[in-house]
Amino acid sequence: MSRLARFMAVRAQVAATQGRGGASECVTPFGYARLDRYLPGGGLPLGRWHEVAGEGVEIEIGAAAGAFVAALAAPLAARGAVVWVMRRGDLHAPGLQGLGFPAERLIQVQVRDEAQALSALEDALGSAGVAAAIGEVEGVDLTAGRRLQLACEKQGATGFVLRRRPFGGPARAREEGGALSGSAAATRWLVASAPSAAEAGTSGLGAPRWRVSLERCRGGRPGAWIMEKSDGPYPLRVVADLGDRQLETPQPLRLAG
Repeated sequence: MSRLARFMAVRAQVAATQGRGGASECVTPFGYARLDRYLPGGGLPLGRWHEVAGEGVEIEIGAAAGAFVAALAAPLAARGAVVWVMRRGDLHAPGLQGLGFPAERLIQVQVRDEAQALSALEDALGSAGVAAAIGEVEGVDLTAGRRLQLACEKQGATGFVLRRRPFGGPARAREEGGALSGSAAATRWLVASAPSAAEAGTSGLGAPRWRVSLERCRGGRPGAWIMEKSDGPYPLRVVADLGDRQLETPQPLRLAG
């Protein structure tokens, strides 16, 4: 277990003993000051639930958003199980190892429909021994969102709603201005795949990258970044702020052949 994982486990356990609201005051930082300052308390709030969605076809397959959520949940697995609720059984648990997620801490639950997914997610968040729960659902209304938050506060678990339409179909209406559907989420993220870049002096593919937008944050403010999987003390590393549209270390183009 890494130093960060041990530290996060202790912090989460302390927060959980502080009763309702205590866990929500605990955060897990990204380790990048220019991102952490966008979030209340300097990191992703724990003991709350967060909404993550993909763009375009990603809203159906959920690959980029799912990988991003797995990376966020990885440090939390140090203090308990992580439950993943899905309607379509296409999650490849061994593949999560490459994202730093300990697959042995994962409990997969497959359900029939949207209502069962929300119910199972709520039950998981309120269960002892669960550090985090991820639910693949199309959307969360305000009532369901409040129920999820109450479930988070029971044991101090952190929830992730992965917005997904696993079998296609028409999209739900979006909020005015193009934001994600309304809910009581602590944060809302929009995630898309980004081209990877090999490290200097090496060939082949680099670490997985995502274009990540923080659409909404209670007590914080929105922003956008290019992130990649990190082998350092934090599961994700910020490569660049999207505002300047440039990477820290531009890579030269290579011709195939």
